[in-house]
Amino acid sequence: MLKIDAISFYMAGRPLFENASARLPAGGRIGLVGRNGSGKTTLLRLVMGELHTDAGKIALRRGARIGTVAQEAPTGGASLLDTVLAADTERSGLLAEADGAADPARIAEIHERLADIDAHTAEARASRILAGLGFDMAAQARPLDEFSGGWRMRVALAAALFGQPDLLLLDEPTNHLDLEATLWLETYLAGWPRTMLIVSHDRDLLNKAVNGILHLEDGTLTQYQGGYDAFERTRRERQAHRKALAVRQEAQRKHIQSFVDRFRYKATKARQAQSRLKMLARMEPIAAVAEDRDFSFDFPQPKQMPPPLIVLD
Repeated sequence: MLKIDAISFYMAGRPLFENASARLPAGGRIGLVGRNGSGKTTLLRLVMGELHTDAGKIALRRGARIGTVAQEAPTGGASLLDTVLAADTERSGLLAEADGAADPARIAEIHERLADIDAHTAEARASRILAGLGFDMAAQARPLDEFSGGWRMRVALAAALFGQPDLLLLDEPTNHLDLEATLWLETYLAGWPRTMLIVSHDRDLLNKAVNGILHLEDGTLTQYQGGYDAFERTRRERQAHRKALAVRQEAQRKHIQSFVDRFRYKATKARQAQSRLKMLARMEPIAAVAEDRDFSFDFPQPKQMPPPLIVLD
């Protein structure tokens, strides 16, 4: 679905990505993790085309649609339900065309396509998503502008989910949610049938909703299977293995160096000493391993409940 090929990107002279590559398979639900400031949101913007790489390329499957949540809370006088329904632009366009169409053949094509995209269940599906995010039936019928910004951001999230894009990009989607809505979202995303790339500090979400982790560290991307706990466990195992290799290599280097220091000026051993010197030169040092710690990111404080659902004056 998405190919990231050897990309490099610099911001204010600082490299955020250097020769970074990754592959997102169709249907992959991938969590993007990394320390604050490492470039996670920037990568989403590169995928969306809002920014452009300095080297390498990002390719999306031909014809695939990208969906995301706008950074600004939506506004307007339309009801919450109508706002979410409008996110399915194909359905909205077909319905508008059907109202003015006169050609019987074209009318038949429109209704056939509406049936293909399950348009007759659209209102029910949109309503279920809004309900999961905390809006009862009465709230769904009210104008968008009657709600505060945090609640309108929930509507934006509902619209992104309802649109069912081929690639869903989410950046901290639980920021405006209470615990109940967060639990609903975890379950909903765990059943997401298309491709998803999600940035989140919510460890429970990353364990329940994703089937792969993309780790951004030092400008490079590394892929892991499973949720966050599986990623952390695999990462630590790799660190421990690399540390053991480094220890063994250092012991080997010291042993070889000791032989060279002892025999390099001894005629009978000079050839062997020279051979070992060349061996030392060919040995590439194994990079130092970070200390065992929670290396990916700092988890936030416990979630606070949002203000009540109120109508603004």
